[in-house]
This record gives sequence, C-alpha cells and structure tokens, in this order.
Amino acid sequence: MSDLDKFAKDLQSQIMKDIEKTYSKKVIEHWKNPKHWGIMNDADGYGKTTGPCGDTIEFSIKIKDNIIITCTFDTDGCGTTIACASIITEIVTGKPLTFAKSITQTSVLNTCGGLPEDSKHCALLAANSLQATIRNYEETKNEPWKKLYKK
Repeated sequence: MSDLDKFAKDLQSQIMKDIEKTYSKKVIEHWKNPKHWGIMNDADGYGKTTGPCGDTIEFSIKIKDNIIITCTFDTDGCGTTIACASIITEIVTGKPLTFAKSITQTSVLNTCGGLPEDSKHCALLAANSLQATIRNYEETKNEPWKKLYKK
C-alpha cells in the first residue's frame, strides 16, 4: 500500500469515526444504504420541495384503499437529507394516508434519533416534501388528468 493510499484510508476512517459521534446508527445506515430510492412514473401522488439550503427532495406514492403501498424518493441533497427521505419512506409504507399526514419534522427527528442543530432542517424538508406529495395525491385523485401536468 502506498503512502497516499494509507493516508486516504486513515482519513476515511477518521471521518467515519467523527460521523459516528455525530449521527445515530439509523441515520448512518439510511445515508449509506438508502431505501426506496427512485421516482415512480405511474405514481398516484408526487411532490417536490426545495429547502433553504438548496437541497431538493421528491417523493412519489402509490395508494390503495387509503394505504400507502409504495413510497419512493429522490434527492440531490447531502447525506442527512438522503437519510431523512429514506426514513420517511420506511415510516409511511404500509400505513394509512391519515398516519402519513401526521408526519412532521419532530416525527422524523424522533425516528432517526435526533440530528445536530445544523442538520435539523433536513428533517423539515423531508416532512414538507411528503406533505406536498399527499396534497398532490388528494388534488389529483378525482381528476387524474392533472397528473400529466406535475410540477
């Protein structure tokens, strides 16, 4: 192993140790291995929100009998944004729409074991994006042609 390779490996190890001191295991797991990544072309609901940091989260949902049977996401955001969006997909899949409507920043923060102050906005962005997706579903469920004009 070259000196440069050893340096890179040591640096990566130190960075991971610092991350493990700052973030919960759940956040790190969802950041490294996000669940339900991707946007469905035939979604019943779609929402896209950009946060003040510039990160964007998109959710798409499939609904059957008022149950979210599938929830997927895409983001251009940081690791914390990825984790929060992935966590939301896990929280709401298989749950009633009424439950998903109750998801807030606090719900996401509690589920992920908290976040540092400068990352809490990622949980808010994820919750707001989910709520935009649910609103889109409710606005278009009786007028499916509106899905053709998703923003």
